[in-house]
Amino acid sequence: MGKLIIVPTPIGNLEDVTLRAIRHLKECNLIYAEDTRVTRRLLTHLKIDNRIVAFHAHNEHRILDKCIETIEQNETTVLVSDAGTPGISDPGYLLIRECIKHNIALECLPGPTAIIPALVGSGFPSERFHFEGFLPHKKGRETRILSISDLTCTIIYYESPHRIIKTLNQLLKLLGEDRKACVVREISKIYESFHHGTFSELSAYFTEHKPKGEIVLIIAGKS
Repeated sequence: MGKLIIVPTPIGNLEDVTLRAIRHLKECNLIYAEDTRVTRRLLTHLKIDNRIVAFHAHNEHRILDKCIETIEQNETTVLVSDAGTPGISDPGYLLIRECIKHNIALECLPGPTAIIPALVGSGFPSERFHFEGFLPHKKGRETRILSISDLTCTIIYYESPHRIIKTLNQLLKLLGEDRKACVVREISKIYESFHHGTFSELSAYFTEHKPKGEIVLIIAGKS
C-alpha cells in the first residue's frame, strides 16, 4: 500500500522550502502538481529531477480513480500546488478525501501558507480567526459577506488585485464604515506590504495605487 505526502511549496521566497520537503520531492516515486511548469521550475532550482503529473481543478474529477490506483502501486507519491499548502483554496481536497476512503496512508508536512504570516503581521487578534477563502466571483458575494457580519473574531479572505476594490466597497456597504481591515500583499516576496485602514480608506488608496500580486484581506471582528 502506497502513501500520499502533502508537501507545501514556497509562496514567494524559494528559501522558505523545508529540508523535509526537499527530501520527499527528491525521493518520491511521483509528484502530482497543479501546474507542471511551475513545479518544474522549483525542482530545477532545487536540482531535483523527478516525474511530474498534472493534477488540477480542470482534470481532478476525471483522473481521480487513476490517481488512487497509481498511489496504491507506488511507495510514495507527493502532492503539491503552485504555491503554499495543497487543499487551502487550491486543488488537493478531492484526492486527500479519496485516499482516506481507500485507507491510504497520508503525511501532511507543515510549511508555507499566506494565511498565518498575514494574520500575525496585521496586528489583529490571532487567538481566534475565521478563514473564508475566496469570495464568489459573481453571484452570492453579498450573502457570503453577510454570513460573517456578526463574527467577533478576526476574519480572513483571499482576494485578487482585480477584485479587491470591489470587495472593499461591498464590505463597506454591508459591514459599515467603522470596521478596520488590513490588505496584505505579496507575502514573502520582495514587495510584501501591509496596508491598514477602514474599508473606505483602503478602497481610496488602492484606487490611486493599482494593486498587484496575491492579496490576503484581514478584517477586524465585530466589536
